[in-house]
Amino acid sequence: MNVTCSNDFNSYCSTLQGSTTYESIYEPIIPRPASRLPSHSNNLNYVQYVNSPKLNASDCAGNLSIVGSINTSRCSTPSYPSPRNNSLQNKEIEVNVLTEFLVQSLDTGTGVENYGTCFKCNGRVIGENSGCTAMEQIFHTACFTCAQCTVNLQGKPFYALDGKPFCEYDYLQTLEKCSVCMKPIMERILRATGKPYHPQCFTCIICGNNLDGIPFTVDATNQNYCIADFHKIFAPRCCVCMEPIMPKPGEEETVRVVALDRSFHFECYKCEDCSLLLSSEAEGRGCYPLDQHVLCKSCNAKRIQMLTQRI
Repeated sequence: MNVTCSNDFNSYCSTLQGSTTYESIYEPIIPRPASRLPSHSNNLNYVQYVNSPKLNASDCAGNLSIVGSINTSRCSTPSYPSPRNNSLQNKEIEVNVLTEFLVQSLDTGTGVENYGTCFKCNGRVIGENSGCTAMEQIFHTACFTCAQCTVNLQGKPFYALDGKPFCEYDYLQTLEKCSVCMKPIMERILRATGKPYHPQCFTCIICGNNLDGIPFTVDATNQNYCIADFHKIFAPRCCVCMEPIMPKPGEEETVRVVALDRSFHFECYKCEDCSLLLSSEAEGRGCYPLDQHVLCKSCNAKRIQMLTQRI
């Protein structure tokens, strides 16, 4: 008695194992504020410190204007050490500077110039070289520090963010970082599956081709794949040719034949003896297995006859 195998012609589409195809989306990114240099009261020329070609430091225009003065003559400014990273040290320096200015003015009979009120400490900015202008505000040089790490920004590039000055390092820490290279995203931010990327870093994990603007998918570990490579890795393989069963270029689905718990390309589902293309839908082309061999009806009968003759 002949036994036919149960075969199933499944439509295998481009979405595999619950995966989803996605389109990458660009999010607007707040333009990076230009780096600046605080303008000193005596118009000193500071050396620009630039870490990369993309960071363009530029001098802020304008000098401190005299708000009021005791006399028109100027006194020299004593030197003082750079402040440490705490507000107490800055206050001590400011007090020392003001004290020396007052002593000089009493000894020499000269006056000291009042440039206005420091935006940070609300103290008077008195004497040449004691202050600087930045973000359209007046600061003591000791008070003009990074809002995050408190490093003094006198003569250094800084970034104005929400009305506060930041050193270059701390400004970069405020930016989102690429999920691949972990570097700050300075310009365009590409977001896919909830993660930020540099456009050039958003690539297929297999072939390395850029996925910007084209459909892609992810595996169970959220690794990114182009559609073709995802099929090559995860698509079921034909038990005859061992190639993945996947849609042809330009197509979204293909046919997978399942018989004897094995997968076949439609064109590989043939009788093992005569290579007749098998199909449960065509008369006389059904599958008649024998000892796990895929056979047509005629070849099945021949094998059974040969086995019978040997007995």
